[in-house]
Amino acid sequence: MRDAEQTRQKILEISADEIHKNGFTATSLSCILKRCEISKGALYHHFSNKMDLGYAVFEEVYAPAFIALWQPPVESADPIQGLCDFFSAMSKEMTCDEVVCGCPLNNLCQEMSGVDEGFRIRILAMQQQLNLLIATNLLRVSNELKANLDFSQVAYFIVSTFHGSSSLSKSSLNKELFDKVIKELCRYLQQLKQ
Repeated sequence: MRDAEQTRQKILEISADEIHKNGFTATSLSCILKRCEISKGALYHHFSNKMDLGYAVFEEVYAPAFIALWQPPVESADPIQGLCDFFSAMSKEMTCDEVVCGCPLNNLCQEMSGVDEGFRIRILAMQQQLNLLIATNLLRVSNELKANLDFSQVAYFIVSTFHGSSSLSKSSLNKELFDKVIKELCRYLQQLKQ
């Protein structure tokens, strides 16, 4: 990897961390510069402004990682069980600190979707990609599921419930709420089977 590519990747990784900790608006470019040990000129060589950097973090760090996280459970032989195992493992493994920080992608979506059209469009595209991934894999096993399910609607419900449980836990600083909602989501998922 060339130096310029390594520098760009380092900027993205550190920016993603700063945005997760502080939110996009409160993230300081001077802090990013200091942590990256680069000049302002080096940052602007790769990104024209803070918004451009934020878009790149969303598109190149957060969204791919989020989709990749969901792929194995959804693409498993039994996507219902795969999702339940995925959610249950997350519930067990997630620390209280992770609950307080919240999901990086969910945080950014909540902060920026109503403020910036560029973020809103990118968020919508990612949500549609995830919804298609889930709906397609539920359709793949439709003979094992109840009849007349709207797989797109079910997929949006799954993701919305997941994000809602994360937001609820973050705002209340209570991981137990996350655990309870996840348990109920898994109960719902199991009831989709015949």
